[in-house]
Amino acid sequence: MGVLDHLFDLFEITPRRKRRKPWQAFEIKVKMDCDGCERRVRHAVSSMKGAKSVEVNRKQSRVTVTGHVDPNKVLKKVKSTGKRAEFWPYVPYNLVAYPYVAQAYDKKAPSGYVRNVAQALPSPNAADEKLVSLFSDENPNACSIM
Repeated sequence: MGVLDHLFDLFEITPRRKRRKPWQAFEIKVKMDCDGCERRVRHAVSSMKGAKSVEVNRKQSRVTVTGHVDPNKVLKKVKSTGKRAEFWPYVPYNLVAYPYVAQAYDKKAPSGYVRNVAQALPSPNAADEKLVSLFSDENPNACSIM
């Protein structure tokens, strides 16, 4: 019976299933002025196949989308509503080593956020960063040094 089962499995016709996009959560910056703008953006994104949740924060001009969707397609869909949109360019203030470096500090950023630029992150080879990480609690070899 093993051979017949094997042959049956080889010649069995089954429809190929499409691979789903991975589960993602991402944020988009959208300029919204009124409830109508917010409703239009929310409806455009939530009507997309694979979008599970859409959170709109008009005060911060932020739209958070989670689900099995392509971020570029969502951005294109939001732009089709006539709104200016881009991927969320900000990171929390406390995660940046040098928040006041040129181009990182943005007056239009929501409170507690700065722009995510390469200069705002310290280089890993900097001497002062090596010394700080030498005695850090996250360093597993710190006990051997002390």
